[in-house]
Amino acid sequence: MNANLDFARSHLAEIEDAAERVRPHVRHTPALTTDLDQRLVLKPECFQVTGSFKARGAFNAVLKLPPGTPGVVTASSGNHAQAVALAARTAGIPALILIPEGANPAKVAATRAFGAEVVSEGITFANRDEKLVEAAESSGYHLVHPYDDWDVIHGQGTGALEFLADAPDLASVAIPVGGGGQISGWALAIKATNPAIRVIGVEPAAADDAFRSFQSGTLQRLTGPANTIADGVKTISLGAKNFEVLVGNGLMDDIV
Repeated sequence: MNANLDFARSHLAEIEDAAERVRPHVRHTPALTTDLDQRLVLKPECFQVTGSFKARGAFNAVLKLPPGTPGVVTASSGNHAQAVALAARTAGIPALILIPEGANPAKVAATRAFGAEVVSEGITFANRDEKLVEAAESSGYHLVHPYDDWDVIHGQGTGALEFLADAPDLASVAIPVGGGGQISGWALAIKATNPAIRVIGVEPAAADDAFRSFQSGTLQRLTGPANTIADGVKTISLGAKNFEVLVGNGLMDDIV
């Protein structure tokens, strides 16, 4: 698959702007070598604010909102939920979060602790996008989609800029895939900066919609619930923008 490098470069300025915007609110996580293999370098976003990379996209999206925005609404299994809740609290606006029933209770509690209103009753991984649109319409709040949102994608790409600066000799980067927000931002940043670096997606075999989308060249969806403990990547399918980046413009080299 040929990568559309002009497409990647057209997004680089937005990712660089996002890096400046979120810098006061997120951590520059380190690049760590390992005892397994000195060639293996890790970017531990588990040390990030709220415990995941999601803070980057959430802060970029929320901080870009115009004054007077009444609030934000999103759907998430927990990581994006916490990030949006904290970003909204920082911006001084309310947040309404839809979290599927049965989600990790610690993530639900943390989201509420950041001040968000959480709704779980009747919310599933299969219907959450539909319920999210309904909630945005009824509340009048701005919808911050967990992955199918350019501001979120550009925010996630700020982690790649850090990694490229801290580990300039990378040959390949392996990135987890759920809805595709993080890997889309990383793919844009990496291919715009150093297209020789291979971008490789990593997905649970039980939730292989992105793998099948990559193989077929068409957007694929899971037909049932994903039987995996990796709750952050149980997403039913890639978002439209994420598919455009990864498959439509060929910025993901492979997925396993």
